[in-house]
Amino acid sequence: MQTRLAPEFLSTPDGQEADAILRRCVHCGFCTATCPTYQLLGDELDGPRGRIYLIKQVLEGAAPSRATQLHLDRCLTCRNCETTCPSGVEYGHLLDIGRKVVEARVPRPAGERAVRWLLREGLTSPLFGPAMRVGQAVRDWLPPPVRAKVPARRDPGPWPQTPRARRMLMLAGCVQPAMLPSINAATARVLDAAGIQTVVAPGAGCCGAIRFHLNDQVGALDEMRANIDAWWPWIEPEDGSAGVEAIVMNASGCGVTVKDYGHALRHDPAYADKARRVSELTRDVSELLPQLLPAWQARLGGALPSGVPKRVVFHPPCTLQHGQKLRGGVEQHLRALGFEVQVARQEAHLCCGSAGTYSVLQPHVSEQLRDRKLAHLQADAPEVIASANIGCITHLQSGTATPVRHWVEVVDAALAAAGGV
Repeated sequence: MQTRLAPEFLSTPDGQEADAILRRCVHCGFCTATCPTYQLLGDELDGPRGRIYLIKQVLEGAAPSRATQLHLDRCLTCRNCETTCPSGVEYGHLLDIGRKVVEARVPRPAGERAVRWLLREGLTSPLFGPAMRVGQAVRDWLPPPVRAKVPARRDPGPWPQTPRARRMLMLAGCVQPAMLPSINAATARVLDAAGIQTVVAPGAGCCGAIRFHLNDQVGALDEMRANIDAWWPWIEPEDGSAGVEAIVMNASGCGVTVKDYGHALRHDPAYADKARRVSELTRDVSELLPQLLPAWQARLGGALPSGVPKRVVFHPPCTLQHGQKLRGGVEQHLRALGFEVQVARQEAHLCCGSAGTYSVLQPHVSEQLRDRKLAHLQADAPEVIASANIGCITHLQSGTATPVRHWVEVVDAALAAAGGV
Protein backbone atom coordinates (compact mmCIF):
# COMPACT_ATOMS: atom_id res chain seq x y z
CA MET A 1 0.00 0.00 0.00
CA GLN A 2 1.38 3.39 -0.98
CA THR A 3 1.30 6.05 1.71
CA ARG A 4 1.79 9.81 1.90
CA LEU A 5 1.57 10.51 5.61
CA ALA A 6 1.23 14.11 6.74
CA PRO A 7 4.51 15.57 8.05
CA GLU A 8 3.04 15.96 11.55
CA PHE A 9 2.78 12.15 11.78
CA LEU A 10 5.65 10.96 9.62
CA SER A 11 8.16 12.65 11.91
CA THR A 12 6.89 10.84 15.02
CA PRO A 13 7.65 7.29 16.24
CA ASP A 14 3.95 6.38 16.00
CA GLY A 15 3.74 7.76 12.49
CA GLN A 16 6.84 5.91 11.36
CA GLU A 17 5.54 2.66 12.82
CA ALA A 18 2.12 3.16 11.23
CA ASP A 19 3.70 3.93 7.86
CA ALA A 20 5.71 0.70 7.96
CA ILE A 21 2.62 -1.32 8.89
CA LEU A 22 0.44 0.29 6.21
CA ARG A 23 3.01 -0.43 3.50
CA ARG A 24 2.77 -4.16 4.23
CA CYS A 25 -0.95 -4.28 3.44
CA VAL A 26 -1.70 -5.52 -0.10
CA HIS A 27 -5.50 -4.96 -0.04
CA CYS A 28 -6.15 -8.71 -0.43
CA GLY A 29 -9.20 -8.80 1.85
CA PHE A 30 -8.41 -12.17 3.44
CA CYS A 31 -8.80 -10.44 6.81
CA THR A 32 -12.38 -9.46 6.03
CA ALA A 33 -13.38 -13.12 5.75
CA THR A 34 -12.43 -13.81 9.38
CA CYS A 35 -13.53 -10.53 11.00
CA PRO A 36 -16.41 -11.04 13.46
CA THR A 37 -17.81 -7.51 13.15
CA TYR A 38 -17.77 -7.61 9.37
CA GLN A 39 -19.61 -10.93 9.43
CA LEU A 40 -22.31 -9.45 11.64
CA LEU A 41 -22.59 -5.93 10.21
CA GLY A 42 -21.60 -6.48 6.58
CA ASP A 43 -19.94 -3.05 6.31
CA GLU A 44 -16.48 -2.83 4.75
CA LEU A 45 -15.61 -0.10 7.26
CA ASP A 46 -16.37 -2.53 10.09
CA GLY A 47 -13.70 -4.92 8.84
CA PRO A 48 -9.91 -4.71 9.11
CA ARG A 49 -9.30 -3.56 5.55
CA GLY A 50 -11.83 -0.74 5.86
CA ARG A 51 -10.44 0.36 9.21
CA ILE A 52 -6.93 0.33 7.75
CA TYR A 53 -8.12 2.70 5.02
CA LEU A 54 -9.75 4.98 7.61
CA ILE A 55 -6.55 5.13 9.66
CA LYS A 56 -4.48 5.75 6.53
CA GLN A 57 -6.72 8.66 5.52
CA VAL A 58 -6.42 10.26 8.94
CA LEU A 59 -2.64 9.88 9.00
CA GLU A 60 -2.49 11.41 5.52
CA GLY A 61 -4.25 14.52 6.78
CA ALA A 62 -8.00 13.83 6.43
CA ALA A 63 -10.15 15.04 9.29
CA PRO A 64 -11.67 12.13 11.25
CA SER A 65 -15.36 12.17 12.14
CA ARG A 66 -17.61 10.53 14.69
CA ALA A 67 -18.27 7.86 12.08
CA THR A 68 -14.52 7.18 11.86
CA GLN A 69 -14.41 6.87 15.64
CA LEU A 70 -17.40 4.54 15.70
CA HIS A 71 -15.92 2.13 13.15
CA LEU A 72 -12.66 1.97 15.13
CA ASP A 73 -14.59 1.56 18.40
CA ARG A 74 -16.48 -1.41 16.97
CA CYS A 75 -13.27 -3.38 16.45
CA LEU A 76 -12.94 -6.14 19.07
CA THR A 77 -9.11 -6.13 18.76
CA CYS A 78 -9.41 -9.90 18.46
CA ARG A 79 -6.49 -9.94 15.98
CA ASN A 80 -8.02 -12.78 14.01
CA CYS A 81 -7.09 -10.71 10.99
CA GLU A 82 -3.41 -10.96 11.96
CA THR A 83 -3.66 -14.75 11.97
CA THR A 84 -5.27 -14.65 8.53
CA CYS A 85 -3.06 -11.97 6.95
CA PRO A 86 -0.49 -13.42 4.49
CA SER A 87 1.57 -10.21 4.63
CA GLY A 88 2.12 -10.02 8.37
CA VAL A 89 0.31 -6.72 8.87
CA GLU A 90 0.46 -5.82 12.59
CA TYR A 91 -3.11 -4.58 12.65
CA GLY A 92 -3.36 -4.43 16.45
CA HIS A 93 -0.51 -1.93 16.76
CA LEU A 94 -1.89 0.11 13.84
CA LEU A 95 -5.33 0.23 15.44
CA ASP A 96 -3.85 1.47 18.73
CA ILE A 97 -2.15 4.32 16.87
CA GLY A 98 -5.26 5.16 14.87
CA ARG A 99 -7.52 5.18 17.90
CA LYS A 100 -5.15 7.48 19.78
CA VAL A 101 -5.01 9.99 16.91
CA VAL A 102 -8.78 9.96 16.38
CA GLU A 103 -9.48 10.24 20.12
CA ALA A 104 -7.41 13.43 20.26
CA ARG A 105 -9.35 14.99 17.38
CA VAL A 106 -12.96 13.85 17.80
CA PRO A 107 -14.76 14.89 21.02
CA ARG A 108 -17.03 12.24 22.47
CA PRO A 109 -20.51 13.01 23.83
CA ALA A 110 -20.62 13.55 27.59
CA GLY A 111 -22.40 10.25 28.24
CA GLU A 112 -19.77 8.25 26.39
CA ARG A 113 -16.97 10.04 28.19
CA ALA A 114 -18.58 9.29 31.54
CA VAL A 115 -19.01 5.57 30.86
CA ARG A 116 -15.47 5.21 29.60
CA TRP A 117 -14.13 7.12 32.60
CA LEU A 118 -16.06 4.84 34.98
CA LEU A 119 -14.70 1.74 33.28
CA ARG A 120 -11.16 3.08 33.20
CA GLU A 121 -11.09 4.27 36.79
CA GLY A 122 -13.55 1.84 38.38
CA LEU A 123 -12.23 -1.48 37.12
CA THR A 124 -8.68 -0.61 38.15
CA SER A 125 -9.62 0.94 41.51
CA PRO A 126 -8.99 -0.68 44.93
CA LEU A 127 -12.70 -0.06 45.52
CA PHE A 128 -13.67 -2.52 42.79
CA GLY A 129 -13.24 -5.50 45.12
CA PRO A 130 -15.59 -4.21 47.85
CA ALA A 131 -18.10 -3.11 45.22
CA MET A 132 -18.05 -6.56 43.62
CA ARG A 133 -18.62 -8.25 46.99
CA VAL A 134 -21.66 -6.05 47.59
CA GLY A 135 -22.94 -6.87 44.10
CA GLN A 136 -22.50 -10.59 44.67
CA ALA A 137 -24.34 -10.36 48.00
CA VAL A 138 -27.42 -8.84 46.32
CA ARG A 139 -26.95 -10.53 42.95
CA ASP A 140 -30.35 -12.25 42.89
CA TRP A 141 -32.09 -8.86 43.15
CA LEU A 142 -30.07 -7.05 40.49
CA PRO A 143 -31.56 -6.18 37.09
CA PRO A 144 -30.63 -8.85 34.52
CA PRO A 145 -28.18 -6.66 32.54
CA VAL A 146 -26.28 -5.82 35.74
CA ARG A 147 -26.51 -9.37 37.10
CA ALA A 148 -24.86 -10.63 33.91
CA LYS A 149 -21.73 -8.62 34.83
CA VAL A 150 -21.61 -9.92 38.42
CA PRO A 151 -20.53 -13.58 38.57
CA ALA A 152 -21.81 -15.71 41.42
CA ARG A 153 -19.30 -15.93 44.25
CA ARG A 154 -17.12 -19.05 44.32
CA ASP A 155 -14.97 -20.16 47.23
CA PRO A 156 -11.35 -19.83 46.08
CA GLY A 157 -10.11 -22.54 48.47
CA PRO A 158 -6.74 -22.57 50.23
CA TRP A 159 -3.54 -21.04 48.90
CA PRO A 160 -0.52 -23.39 49.12
CA GLN A 161 1.84 -22.48 51.96
CA THR A 162 4.71 -24.93 51.42
CA PRO A 163 7.92 -23.24 50.19
CA ARG A 164 9.24 -24.65 46.92
CA ALA A 165 12.67 -24.51 45.31
CA ARG A 166 11.15 -23.35 42.04
CA ARG A 167 9.37 -19.99 42.05
CA MET A 168 7.33 -18.09 39.49
CA LEU A 169 5.64 -14.71 39.68
CA MET A 170 1.94 -14.48 38.89
CA LEU A 171 -0.02 -11.35 38.04
CA ALA A 172 -3.16 -11.42 40.19
CA GLY A 173 -4.80 -8.83 37.93
CA CYS A 174 -7.23 -6.03 38.66
CA VAL A 175 -10.71 -7.57 38.31
CA GLN A 176 -9.94 -11.28 38.63
CA PRO A 177 -9.24 -11.35 42.41
CA ALA A 178 -12.65 -9.77 43.02
CA MET A 179 -14.75 -11.44 40.34
CA LEU A 180 -13.32 -14.97 40.25
CA PRO A 181 -10.60 -15.42 42.91
CA SER A 182 -10.88 -19.18 42.40
CA ILE A 183 -8.80 -18.87 39.21
CA ASN A 184 -5.72 -17.49 40.96
CA ALA A 185 -5.99 -19.91 43.86
CA ALA A 186 -6.44 -22.86 41.50
CA THR A 187 -3.39 -21.73 39.52
CA ALA A 188 -1.29 -21.63 42.69
CA ARG A 189 -2.44 -25.14 43.65
CA VAL A 190 -1.82 -26.78 40.28
CA LEU A 191 1.64 -25.20 40.10
CA ASP A 192 2.32 -26.34 43.67
CA ALA A 193 1.35 -29.88 42.66
CA ALA A 194 4.27 -29.73 40.20
CA GLY A 195 6.69 -28.31 42.76
CA ILE A 196 6.43 -24.64 41.78
CA GLN A 197 5.73 -21.85 44.28
CA THR A 198 3.52 -19.00 43.06
CA VAL A 199 4.57 -15.50 44.12
CA VAL A 200 2.28 -12.47 43.87
CA ALA A 201 4.34 -9.30 44.11
CA PRO A 202 2.88 -6.51 46.28
CA GLY A 203 2.36 -3.42 44.17
CA ALA A 204 1.60 -5.23 40.92
CA GLY A 205 -1.86 -4.34 39.64
CA CYS A 206 -3.64 -3.95 36.33
CA CYS A 207 -1.57 -5.03 33.33
CA GLY A 208 -2.55 -1.82 31.52
CA ALA A 209 -4.87 -3.34 28.95
CA ILE A 210 -8.05 -1.66 30.20
CA ARG A 211 -6.66 1.86 30.04
CA PHE A 212 -4.76 1.21 26.82
CA HIS A 213 -7.80 0.02 24.91
CA LEU A 214 -9.88 2.87 26.30
CA ASN A 215 -7.31 5.26 24.80
CA ASP A 216 -5.70 6.28 28.07
CA GLN A 217 -2.36 5.12 26.78
CA VAL A 218 -0.40 7.41 29.10
CA GLY A 219 -2.13 5.88 32.13
CA ALA A 220 -1.59 2.40 30.74
CA LEU A 221 2.15 2.97 30.39
CA ASP A 222 2.26 4.16 33.99
CA GLU A 223 0.60 0.91 35.09
CA MET A 224 3.13 -1.07 33.08
CA ARG A 225 6.01 0.76 34.75
CA ALA A 226 4.47 0.13 38.18
CA ASN A 227 4.28 -3.61 37.48
CA ILE A 228 7.87 -3.71 36.29
CA ASP A 229 8.96 -1.93 39.47
CA ALA A 230 6.98 -4.41 41.60
CA TRP A 231 8.39 -7.44 39.78
CA TRP A 232 11.99 -6.36 39.37
CA PRO A 233 13.20 -7.33 42.89
CA TRP A 234 11.98 -10.87 42.13
CA ILE A 235 13.57 -10.89 38.68
CA GLU A 236 16.92 -9.41 39.76
CA PRO A 237 17.21 -9.93 43.56
CA GLU A 238 19.57 -7.44 45.21
CA ASP A 239 21.32 -10.22 47.14
CA GLY A 240 22.48 -11.82 43.91
CA SER A 241 20.34 -14.94 44.28
CA ALA A 242 18.52 -16.53 41.36
CA GLY A 243 15.42 -14.73 40.22
CA VAL A 244 12.06 -16.27 39.39
CA GLU A 245 11.87 -18.62 36.43
CA ALA A 246 8.93 -16.92 34.75
CA ILE A 247 6.02 -14.52 35.10
CA VAL A 248 2.91 -16.67 34.79
CA MET A 249 -0.33 -15.34 33.31
CA ASN A 250 -3.62 -17.16 33.78
CA ALA A 251 -5.63 -14.46 31.98
CA SER A 252 -4.65 -14.51 28.32
CA GLY A 253 -5.78 -10.89 27.93
CA CYS A 254 -3.19 -9.85 30.50
CA GLY A 255 -0.61 -12.19 29.03
CA VAL A 256 -0.78 -10.73 25.54
CA THR A 257 -0.44 -7.25 27.02
CA VAL A 258 2.54 -8.02 29.26
CA LYS A 259 4.27 -9.82 26.40
CA ASP A 260 3.97 -6.50 24.56
CA TYR A 261 5.60 -4.40 27.32
CA GLY A 262 8.88 -4.43 25.41
CA HIS A 263 7.16 -2.83 22.43
CA ALA A 264 5.02 -0.40 24.43
CA LEU A 265 7.98 0.97 26.40
CA ARG A 266 10.64 0.69 23.72
CA HIS A 267 11.15 4.47 23.61
CA ASP A 268 11.42 4.87 27.40
CA PRO A 269 15.16 4.92 28.22
CA ALA A 270 14.55 4.14 31.89
CA TYR A 271 12.32 1.11 31.24
CA ALA A 272 13.00 -0.21 27.73
CA ASP A 273 15.49 -2.91 28.78
CA LYS A 274 13.49 -3.97 31.83
CA ALA A 275 10.27 -4.09 29.81
CA ARG A 276 11.91 -6.28 27.20
CA ARG A 277 13.13 -8.63 29.93
CA VAL A 278 9.66 -8.81 31.49
CA SER A 279 8.13 -9.65 28.12
CA GLU A 280 10.72 -12.40 27.58
CA LEU A 281 9.93 -13.93 30.99
CA THR A 282 6.15 -13.87 30.56
CA ARG A 283 4.41 -17.18 29.95
CA ASP A 284 0.78 -18.09 29.64
CA VAL A 285 0.23 -20.92 32.10
CA SER A 286 -0.60 -23.20 29.16
CA GLU A 287 2.98 -22.82 27.94
CA LEU A 288 4.11 -24.63 31.10
CA LEU A 289 1.95 -27.67 30.40
CA PRO A 290 4.72 -29.92 29.02
CA GLN A 291 6.63 -29.67 32.30
CA LEU A 292 3.53 -29.73 34.53
CA LEU A 293 1.80 -32.73 32.96
CA PRO A 294 3.99 -35.56 34.35
CA ALA A 295 3.49 -34.43 37.95
CA TRP A 296 -0.25 -34.13 37.46
CA GLN A 297 -0.47 -37.56 35.82
CA ALA A 298 1.40 -39.05 38.76
CA ARG A 299 -1.08 -37.48 41.20
CA LEU A 300 -4.05 -38.77 39.19
CA GLY A 301 -2.64 -42.27 38.90
CA GLY A 302 -3.33 -42.47 35.19
CA ALA A 303 -7.09 -41.86 35.31
CA LEU A 304 -9.56 -39.14 36.22
CA PRO A 305 -11.42 -39.62 39.53
CA SER A 306 -15.09 -40.50 39.37
CA GLY A 307 -17.45 -37.57 39.62
CA VAL A 308 -15.14 -35.19 37.76
CA PRO A 309 -16.73 -33.69 34.62
CA LYS A 310 -14.95 -35.26 31.67
CA ARG A 311 -16.72 -33.88 28.60
CA VAL A 312 -15.10 -30.49 28.10
CA VAL A 313 -15.42 -28.07 25.22
CA PHE A 314 -12.61 -25.54 25.08
CA HIS A 315 -13.03 -21.97 23.89
CA PRO A 316 -9.59 -20.56 23.01
CA PRO A 317 -9.67 -16.81 23.69
CA CYS A 318 -8.59 -14.53 20.88
CA THR A 319 -5.81 -13.21 23.09
CA LEU A 320 -4.48 -16.77 23.32
CA GLN A 321 -4.89 -18.10 19.78
CA HIS A 322 -4.43 -14.88 17.80
CA GLY A 323 -2.63 -12.51 20.16
CA GLN A 324 -0.12 -14.99 21.60
CA LYS A 325 -0.29 -17.51 18.73
CA LEU A 326 -0.83 -20.38 21.20
CA ARG A 327 -3.09 -23.05 19.74
CA GLY A 328 -3.82 -26.64 20.62
CA GLY A 329 -1.72 -26.93 23.77
CA VAL A 330 -4.55 -26.84 26.30
CA GLU A 331 -6.63 -29.34 24.38
CA GLN A 332 -3.71 -31.73 23.85
CA HIS A 333 -2.65 -31.80 27.49
CA LEU A 334 -6.16 -32.02 28.93
CA ARG A 335 -6.73 -35.06 26.72
CA ALA A 336 -3.50 -36.55 28.05
CA LEU A 337 -5.00 -36.26 31.56
CA GLY A 338 -8.09 -38.20 30.47
CA PHE A 339 -10.55 -35.44 29.61
CA GLU A 340 -12.70 -35.70 26.49
CA VAL A 341 -11.90 -32.34 24.95
CA GLN A 342 -13.38 -30.72 21.88
CA VAL A 343 -13.37 -27.25 20.43
CA ALA A 344 -16.37 -25.76 18.67
CA ARG A 345 -16.97 -27.59 15.41
CA GLN A 346 -17.65 -24.27 13.70
CA GLU A 347 -16.06 -20.83 14.10
CA ALA A 348 -13.63 -21.84 16.85
CA HIS A 349 -11.40 -19.03 15.59
CA LEU A 350 -14.01 -16.30 16.13
CA CYS A 351 -14.35 -13.97 19.12
CA CYS A 352 -16.98 -14.61 21.80
CA GLY A 353 -17.69 -10.86 22.04
CA SER A 354 -16.18 -10.17 25.46
CA ALA A 355 -13.05 -8.24 24.41
CA GLY A 356 -12.36 -6.47 27.69
CA THR A 357 -14.82 -3.58 28.10
CA TYR A 358 -16.36 -4.18 24.67
CA SER A 359 -19.34 -6.04 26.12
CA VAL A 360 -20.27 -2.88 28.04
CA LEU A 361 -19.52 -0.37 25.28
CA GLN A 362 -20.92 -2.38 22.36
CA PRO A 363 -23.51 -4.68 23.99
CA HIS A 364 -25.59 -5.34 20.87
CA VAL A 365 -22.69 -6.72 18.85
CA SER A 366 -21.18 -8.40 21.89
CA GLU A 367 -24.33 -10.34 22.80
CA GLN A 368 -24.84 -11.51 19.23
CA LEU A 369 -21.31 -12.87 19.15
CA ARG A 370 -21.75 -14.53 22.55
CA ASP A 371 -24.95 -16.29 21.57
CA ARG A 372 -23.45 -17.40 18.27
CA LYS A 373 -20.39 -18.76 20.07
CA LEU A 374 -22.45 -20.56 22.73
CA ALA A 375 -24.56 -22.26 20.07
CA HIS A 376 -21.40 -23.83 18.65
CA LEU A 377 -19.86 -24.64 22.05
CA GLN A 378 -22.99 -26.36 23.34
CA ALA A 379 -23.72 -28.37 20.21
CA ASP A 380 -22.24 -31.53 21.76
CA ALA A 381 -23.73 -31.04 25.24
CA PRO A 382 -20.49 -30.62 27.22
CA GLU A 383 -20.46 -30.95 30.99
CA VAL A 384 -18.29 -27.87 31.24
CA ILE A 385 -17.08 -25.09 28.95
CA ALA A 386 -13.45 -24.21 29.59
CA SER A 387 -11.52 -21.13 28.55
CA ALA A 388 -8.36 -19.22 29.48
CA ASN A 389 -9.43 -15.62 30.11
CA ILE A 390 -11.69 -14.17 32.76
CA GLY A 391 -13.44 -11.89 30.28
CA CYS A 392 -14.47 -14.80 28.07
CA ILE A 393 -15.47 -16.89 31.09
CA THR A 394 -17.78 -14.32 32.66
CA HIS A 395 -19.21 -13.24 29.30
CA LEU A 396 -20.04 -16.78 28.19
CA GLN A 397 -21.44 -17.70 31.60
CA SER A 398 -23.91 -14.81 31.36
CA GLY A 399 -25.59 -16.60 28.45
CA THR A 400 -25.71 -20.22 29.59
CA ALA A 401 -26.46 -22.51 32.54
CA THR A 402 -23.59 -24.82 31.55
CA PRO A 403 -20.67 -24.19 33.95
CA VAL A 404 -17.93 -22.07 32.38
CA ARG A 405 -14.55 -22.45 34.05
CA HIS A 406 -10.91 -21.67 33.49
CA TRP A 407 -9.19 -24.84 32.32
CA VAL A 408 -6.88 -24.51 35.34
CA GLU A 409 -9.93 -24.85 37.60
CA VAL A 410 -10.91 -28.01 35.72
CA VAL A 411 -7.48 -29.54 36.40
CA ASP A 412 -7.51 -28.31 40.00
CA ALA A 413 -10.87 -30.01 40.63
CA ALA A 414 -9.54 -33.29 39.24
CA LEU A 415 -6.41 -33.15 41.42
CA ALA A 416 -8.51 -32.29 44.47
CA ALA A 417 -10.85 -35.22 43.82
CA ALA A 418 -7.82 -37.50 43.59
CA GLY A 419 -6.50 -36.16 46.86
CA GLY A 420 -3.56 -34.50 45.13
CA VAL A 421 -4.20 -30.86 46.09
